[in-house]
Amino acid sequence: MAVRKNFTFSDMDLWLNQRQVTEIECLVPDLTGVARGKILPRTKFTNERGMRMPEAVLGMTVTGNYPADDVAYFRAISQTDRDMVLRPDPSTITMVPWALDPTAQVIHDCYFSDGSLVDFAPRSVLRRVLKLYADKGWSPSVGPELEFYLTARNNDPDLPLRSPIGRSGRAETSRQIYSIDAVNEFDPLFEDIYDFCELMQLDVDTLIHEIGAGQFGIDLLSCEPLAMADNVFFFKRTLREAALKHNMYATFMAKPLANEPGSAMHVHQGVSDSATGLNLFSTAEGAPSPAFYHYIGGLQRYMPAAMALAAPYVNSYRRIVRHTTAPINVQWGLDNRTVGFRVPESAPQERKVENRVIGADANPYLAFAVTLACGYLGMTQEIEPSPMTVGSAHALDFELPQGLPQALSLLRAEDKLRDVLGERFVDVYAAIKDQEHLEFMTVISPWEREHLLLHV
Repeated sequence: MAVRKNFTFSDMDLWLNQRQVTEIECLVPDLTGVARGKILPRTKFTNERGMRMPEAVLGMTVTGNYPADDVAYFRAISQTDRDMVLRPDPSTITMVPWALDPTAQVIHDCYFSDGSLVDFAPRSVLRRVLKLYADKGWSPSVGPELEFYLTARNNDPDLPLRSPIGRSGRAETSRQIYSIDAVNEFDPLFEDIYDFCELMQLDVDTLIHEIGAGQFGIDLLSCEPLAMADNVFFFKRTLREAALKHNMYATFMAKPLANEPGSAMHVHQGVSDSATGLNLFSTAEGAPSPAFYHYIGGLQRYMPAAMALAAPYVNSYRRIVRHTTAPINVQWGLDNRTVGFRVPESAPQERKVENRVIGADANPYLAFAVTLACGYLGMTQEIEPSPMTVGSAHALDFELPQGLPQALSLLRAEDKLRDVLGERFVDVYAAIKDQEHLEFMTVISPWEREHLLLHV
């Protein structure tokens, strides 16, 4: 989305008048990345400049449940179900292209009654990390590559997903990486996506067919991390709506199909000097700087403890397996897609690090916050990275957690990361993820019925 610096409420009113908007979707990204909120008539929105919503909306699992007896959770979230005060961020105002009547959508920030930000709201967590950078005189930027699958509609969650039918009348049955013809099978859908994104001023870039059958990837042009997280939040919503219009599902689930690769959100990240605009990852002579190596060292040191945010669901860890397109460790390398942290070939002023660990299912606000937090800790603690990996890292040892319980244990134990992200946020988030895992463990899978029912 085009960043509107210093966009005021008056500017927003003029913008709404020019488009004759009659309704506003007032949105809050929750911890899962789901859009919560209310739909208000234009007059009510203009008169009230905000709304209220229960604080517990930010403390739900993806199924809408709550931890029952987690002490740390209830130290953070009131047991009286009190309200948050939600205030719109005028810079995020954009249209809802799929609405029948002229409708806008705007993201809100969450505040306590005393005027302070709700510290466990995803936008607040990212703001907290960005302030640490600003206090150092640093300006980070991120550019995600977001993978997703298109599937046929699936009304029965007990049945496996199938590839959708394209223009030819046939579904994909083979892998068609970078195939232009395979992308063209879904031209009507992608034309709508580009039209919707243009109306919303979302800066989407390259569209490609990924490895999996029905798997695609799209790049968003790099920008300031909070604006980019808003862009990804809006894009996920837009893609799902466009797919439904064409009788398909679009999913950012990390591993939706058993025999196909998982979907990632590769995040290119760089840091510049706020005063000069110069890339902190390069010296004046164009060589990699100490800050560049320290940033990688921070990713290597802290990313295993950050995995509960980068891989937030039980399904996420089905993607992190050996000999696939996903990394299993925290190695780094130059133009090497088998490692966790890839350094693309670039000019010195464009030097960046690509975090390939993060899943497409991650909340973008939390994913950007935690990868920047790891890099920040690396730079401030001057952590040296391991030697660069040359050759494939797929056969090396696992260095990332292989399940959600292990990831949550690492997150809770890592004090430095807790300090950067916020103690209360980590307590709330970990409690919610514990509850989700508990719910998952009550489900009996087809594998168990097939192989255990009559054999054990």
